Order: sequence, then structure tokens, then C-alpha cells
Amino acid sequence: MALSLRRKPKKPTKFQQAADGSMTLIEHVRELRNRLFIASLGLVVGLIVGFVISQWVFDILEGPYCALPSSWIDGQCRFLVLGATDQLVLRLKIALWVGIIIGSPVWLYQLWAFVAPGLHRHERKWAYIFVAIAAPLFVLGAVLAYFVVKHSLAFIMEAGVIGESTQLEVTSYVGFVMNMILLFGAAFEFPLLLLMLNFTGVVSARRLLSWWRAVVFLSFAFAAIATPDPGPFGMTLLAACISLLYFIAVGVAFINDRRKGRGKELYEGLDDDAISPLAEEKVPVGASDPIEAPTAVEGPTPVERPAPLERRYDDMT
Repeated sequence: MALSLRRKPKKPTKFQQAADGSMTLIEHVRELRNRLFIASLGLVVGLIVGFVISQWVFDILEGPYCALPSSWIDGQCRFLVLGATDQLVLRLKIALWVGIIIGSPVWLYQLWAFVAPGLHRHERKWAYIFVAIAAPLFVLGAVLAYFVVKHSLAFIMEAGVIGESTQLEVTSYVGFVMNMILLFGAAFEFPLLLLMLNFTGVVSARRLLSWWRAVVFLSFAFAAIATPDPGPFGMTLLAACISLLYFIAVGVAFINDRRKGRGKELYEGLDDDAISPLAEEKVPVGASDPIEAPTAVEGPTPVERPAPLERRYDDMT
């Protein structure tokens, strides 16, 4: 008796079902619910870890303030605390920020697993590369923000009417530092956005390079508004970094255009209202044959309708 060694067909995974469109709307909603639940668990775990190390993170954030002589009272770096719950709320805020960063691999993967089935294979490849570049750029911007705050805080406090001897309130100070970190980190993602536009074919490298005057001007304008230091140090440093990243992105865009053969099309260099350079070939046209009038087609004689009767107005009665 022969035994059958055929394997049972494997059931397709949810990822494969979503990719080939075999999932129903209810299954998509259930998958979204499961993804959000797992992402929430990752955030909760990161929140717990962030609560444990919140004191260590606070010691790093208070570095620029503790470098000021006015912050030291009785041999200790002290802040002003206005409310009884301010310290606990501040610790929870720091734990939440740290938890989002620590739990980012979990919730980013869940977001990616939900969106990726709708993308093509080459789109997934470039998405992996862009995400891998975005994280170091954000960290670089955060480090630069901490460096700018550290070197500009003394000047800001000395330029006030009260002077450097003023103590700062702890929640407003930590919020100020965190906002600077987020702002600088987001600004460093601007060159990545330009690369995404170039790789998708929306903007060419030559067009990106033609914007260099506007980009440099907007970089200095953004740096003048974003940096807390009214002096030229922080503004120039941030604007120079953004401009440098912009020119690096343009260089990568030129390499990508050359690799894809862009700029060699027949219509390259033509204006939008230019006439298409099509080769015209004149063909002589002779006299046409005479057209004869169609003959009448014999058919049944139409039925004559009787003439309408004339009626007077008094016939209506």
C-alpha cells in the first residue's frame, strides 16, 4: 500500500492576503486593531523603562542650566517648583518621551507591517533605506540642539532685565529643551524629503539645484526663528548644517538621475509652449474622382392623409 507524501498547501499569511487583496474590509479592521494593540504594548513597556531612567535623562537635560553660576544654591543646582505635583508630572512627561523613543521599533514595525502590503517591492526597498537614514539625521539634529542650548542659555539670561541671577522654573525649562530637540530633529529631515521627491520622479536634480538661493535664504530665516540665541552663533550653525545637507541631497539626486538616464529624453530642454520637432513629409495630393449623385430608390407610394377639417368656433357647442 503506497503512502501519499504530498504536503498540505500552506495557508497564506495575513501579509500575503493583504498584498494580493484577498482580505475583506472586516479583516483589515481587525488587523488594524491587532497592530494598534501590539504598538500600545510596546509604548507601555517603553513608558515603564522611561520612568525608571527618567532621573538619568533629567540629569542630562539640566546640564546647560547647571552650567550657569546662578543655578547653584548652597552647593546644589536648583530649579523653581511652583506646584506640588509639578515634579511628578515632569517625570511622567520625560518617561513618555523616552517611552516613545524606546518603543519606536515596535510601533514603527506595526505601522510598517500594516502599510507595506500595499506597496510594490521597489517601494519597500526605498522605504527601508529612507527610514534607516531618517533616524541618524534626527539624532544629529537633537545633538546639535543640545549643543546650541548649552552655548546660548547664558547669553539669553544675561540679556534680560533681571540678569543671570534668575532661577528657572523646572517644567518650562525642560519643555523648552525638548521643543528645541524636536524642532532641530525635524529640520534635519528636510533633505530626506527632497530625496524622496527625486526618487519618485517628481523633481529632477537640476530643478532641485535651481532652488539653492531660496533654500539657503529659507534656511537662515528658519534658523533665525528657531534658535533661542539672538546672536549669530546658533543661527549660522543650524543654517549651515541644513544648507550642507541640502547640497548633499542634490548630489545624490544627480547620481540617481544619471543612473536612471534622466535628462536624455527627446523633450528635455524644451519649453512647455515649444512646437514639437516632428519630421514633416509632404505627400502630393491629386484630383479626386467625380462623385455621382445617388439615384432615387423606387418604393411604395406614400399614403395621402386627408386634409384637416375646418371648424368654426360655434361647432364646439
